[in-house]
Amino acid sequence: MKSRNFQDVELWRKAHTWVLAIYKFTAGFPKHELFGLSSQLRRAAVSVPANFAEGFKKRGLADKIRFYNIAQGSLEEFRYYLILARDLGYGDSGALMIFLEEVSKMLESYMQAVGRSTVR
Repeated sequence: MKSRNFQDVELWRKAHTWVLAIYKFTAGFPKHELFGLSSQLRRAAVSVPANFAEGFKKRGLADKIRFYNIAQGSLEEFRYYLILARDLGYGDSGALMIFLEEVSKMLESYMQAVGRSTVR
């Protein structure tokens, strides 16, 4: 069954759930991080499902892949911020790191599938 909109895609739903978990995680950060690491973590995380959604509607393969690749870059940016948060003692980031890996693998698989489906 072909997805009608980005919300139909399991990858987007997983990434959105991950973003909600990140908002909860960063809510416990020190107040002085409100415009620092907390904001950076949230922006990098939100970028993943947002860029997926934007790429979903693009018609050309190159445009789709570009937005999906931006989402991949945001995942790696987030990975660093999560390491930093852990090293600063802001909380246990293990579950979020596992979530990140799942979303990353799903995105990679989705990109490969999109590439195969448009080559035919």
